Amino acid sequence: MEFAPNERNLWGKEPKEKSAHVPDREINERYARGEGRIVIETNREKLPGFISLLKQQNYLELRPFYQRRPRWSPEKQSLLIESFIMNIPVPPVFLYEKDYNSYEVMDGQQRITALRDFYEGRFELTNLKHWPEINGRQYQTLPDKIQAGLDRRSITSIVLLKESTSDEAEASILRESVFERLNTGGVHLSRQEIRNALYQGKLNDLIERLSRLPIFRKAWGIPPYIENEIEVNPEILDNNMFRKMEDVEMTLRFFALRHVTNYRHGMQGFLDLYMRKSLSFTDDDINVLERLFVRTLGLASDVYGDLLYRPFNPDKNDWVPRAQKAFSDAVMVGFSGLLDRADLIRDKATRIQSATIEMFKQEEEGTFTGRGNTKEDIETRIHLFTNMIEEAIR
Repeated sequence: MEFAPNERNLWGKEPKEKSAHVPDREINERYARGEGRIVIETNREKLPGFISLLKQQNYLELRPFYQRRPRWSPEKQSLLIESFIMNIPVPPVFLYEKDYNSYEVMDGQQRITALRDFYEGRFELTNLKHWPEINGRQYQTLPDKIQAGLDRRSITSIVLLKESTSDEAEASILRESVFERLNTGGVHLSRQEIRNALYQGKLNDLIERLSRLPIFRKAWGIPPYIENEIEVNPEILDNNMFRKMEDVEMTLRFFALRHVTNYRHGMQGFLDLYMRKSLSFTDDDINVLERLFVRTLGLASDVYGDLLYRPFNPDKNDWVPRAQKAFSDAVMVGFSGLLDRADLIRDKATRIQSATIEMFKQEEEGTFTGRGNTKEDIETRIHLFTNMIEEAIR
């Protein structure tokens, strides 16, 4: 199995937690110094003024280190506008002051985006409950009284000020902690969306980039990548896997499960652990990992073609219609350990497909479906697949 240089030392002993037995005097002194407390201010802006601020260069970064994919439908955006029209209280947005008068959105991206897009005429109101008479209207075509009423409304922002931290490293940790706590409610975030926010680094950029590869997207039924795809093709958010960043999670699973002997804390916990450990990766590490993924994906595609990641169903005597995650794990991790025999594997592609069918006929139902995600389950899937390939090319 090929590893990047700094991957080989990932799985040392976990750092010991600080002792819980700290004298009250030390705790009081820490609190008096202001440690572990944040400095905030609260602002209120009329909606037109807030929209004007958004147009100022470098004032507000809507998608900073989180880079979450937009999730609100036009219906939900419209209901927010209706709430403002009706003067229903709307939760505040939370901002981080990354520089003086320059902010990042920590919570409230969807609300801010909906307001901006409505004032700029990017969508029409739809499916309103209390004001159905204005369905189909944009901001510019609202009746004058309604428009004036909307313009009287305000949005509240709670700002985490620079004074909360003494250096950038501490600021990064604080932003991540606040972000995680703010996003335990509201629109439910997938684990990968939270992971994407908390573990920013070279690997996070890589797994996002690899998830755009044409072969990979085709296998998972996601439209081909285009620049600014969400804006150009908003229908892509109808794809559940893309919307929840599960495509990005699948690229992460490949890298993490190559270390399955160190598997612990369940699948999601193990992926969190790998991401946290990956923050030390260098450019050289990333280059090794990118090359490994691309070579493995290419080999798997050459063998299975349009059947990539699709198990065989013995009961129906046919391949299942869609890719499945657990089988994908076995395919990718299995092939990654056999890259030194890639040419031979390609020559035996037809035989391997036949051997794959026989493997599914012989194994217990559920082995490759992911019903079990214990360490033993995952190791079994990878082992069975790898053995099948080795037998087929022998």
